[in-house]
Amino acid sequence: MSRLRLGVNIDHVATVRNARGEGYPDPVRAAEVALAAGADGITAHLREDRRHISDADIDQLAVICRRRGRPLNFECAVTPEMEAIALAHRPHAACLVPERREEVTTEGGLNVLRGQNAIAPAVRRLAAAGIRVSLFIDADEAQVAAAKSVGAQVVELHTGAYCEAVRERRPQAEALLGNLRAAAARAAEFGLEVHAGHGIDYETVKPIAEIPEVAELNIGHFLIGEAIFIGLGPAIQRMRALMDEARASAAA
Repeated sequence: MSRLRLGVNIDHVATVRNARGEGYPDPVRAAEVALAAGADGITAHLREDRRHISDADIDQLAVICRRRGRPLNFECAVTPEMEAIALAHRPHAACLVPERREEVTTEGGLNVLRGQNAIAPAVRRLAAAGIRVSLFIDADEAQVAAAKSVGAQVVELHTGAYCEAVRERRPQAEALLGNLRAAAARAAEFGLEVHAGHGIDYETVKPIAEIPEVAELNIGHFLIGEAIFIGLGPAIQRMRALMDEARASAAA
């Protein structure tokens, strides 16, 4: 079983910065700390309302990731504005996500079945520029098939429902994990690379990391919160260790 990659989302360092309108804490510095602590790449979501990550952050993140030879995963909505920004920076990857102004955080996966007419041309243009295109979707095999049909190279499975069910000790947790496993297996059959993310913490990471088809986890909010207590580097190192333990256990 291959080594599982960790992408660290630094959005909520920017959330804290923006709460006071100061220049700190600096999400670009957080990205450098994350890479030094063992992150394989950096994820950042530039929202339409710029509630956390800013255009200037993306400018600097693109530079440092390129300089360090590490991938920048640019999360964005399927809009002409965000497509233009992605094409200008040409990050390693662009993950297309649903976005509503009133949501606190991303509430579910992109509906590729319903949005194929808009998504497929965006995927083609980004891919033509050498950007690896990922679609953030729910663990639904029909959505996986739709992602394949629009030309995506990667799917990122939304793990939020499973993680929430685990934390709330709801009986649906095991079934939701089963959906993730089935969707990951189906994506691999289609030749899609499989990532997973949203809501993952120390309690939920191992069952997700044990899914053999998953190549990368993208984790942010929990790590930034944990960093308040133990520091960002140690928080990432502990997550990395749990991921490696889960992978080794699954391979045994």
